[in-house]
Amino acid sequence: MSDDISKRRLGRGLAALIGEMDQPLPSGDTQRTVNPDRNVPIEFIARSARNPRRHFDESELQDLAASIRQHGIVQPVVVRTVEPSRYEIIAGERRWRAAQLAGFTEIPVIIRDVDDRTALELAIVENVQRSDLNPLEEALGYDQLIAEHGYTQNDLGEIIGKSRSHVANSLRLLKLPDPVRDMLAQGSLSAGHARALVSTSDPSGLAKTIVSKGLSVRDAERLAQNDIKGQTEPQRQSVPETKDSDTLALERSLTDALGLDVKINHKSSGGQIRISYKTLEQLEAVCKLLERA
Repeated sequence: MSDDISKRRLGRGLAALIGEMDQPLPSGDTQRTVNPDRNVPIEFIARSARNPRRHFDESELQDLAASIRQHGIVQPVVVRTVEPSRYEIIAGERRWRAAQLAGFTEIPVIIRDVDDRTALELAIVENVQRSDLNPLEEALGYDQLIAEHGYTQNDLGEIIGKSRSHVANSLRLLKLPDPVRDMLAQGSLSAGHARALVSTSDPSGLAKTIVSKGLSVRDAERLAQNDIKGQTEPQRQSVPETKDSDTLALERSLTDALGLDVKINHKSSGGQIRISYKTLEQLEAVCKLLERA
């Protein structure tokens, strides 16, 4: 329990740290600059392979580089020391890239002595607050914290200031096949479109239909629901009672709420609810919810 409490405190501290040292200046405000620890030669700074952000728009980088040439780097890049006189970026890779395009030989930095876990948390918080991550990058960042550092979905919600259901819905996107992930990363599909496809029989084919026809999220949900209903048709001869649309909708609603796979087997005389989990942390989270009910 003490570890859970420390993670929640750390999450609030991370958000405060980003707010204090790495927020963009309000328009016209020339006084609220953040003083760097030092200026560092740009070749001594490397990007982090753990940064959840992978895509940087080239035209936006060029615009930022033009601004940096005129005004300099107003907000320092946040780094950590990896070896003597060598640094790794925690937050601010976009400014680092633009500074290189602008021809700068050194940039202002703020140095933070943090471990791998905290560096990843800082990178995720910074990018989520700025809405810089596409939905797939966000989901991969959450998954990395869970896999490498044992975080629960509740922990992540505390850290990033989002609901646990937001984290659960983000993680569901990782169940999609690569072609759909690519469309999501490129912006052809929204997160709402993609979530509707998770339980379908042919996510890639349906995704192409959604993109080619320009369907709304609501249209995509109807398309997915029809596909799911079609999956139950071959079972009707051997299964006395099939699931109606209300039961399927309730299953999806509970799956989204818990972030776990939920199945409902309903009969006239009663029924069962089955919740599937993969880790002890997920089981513990379900138990806590049931105890509070």
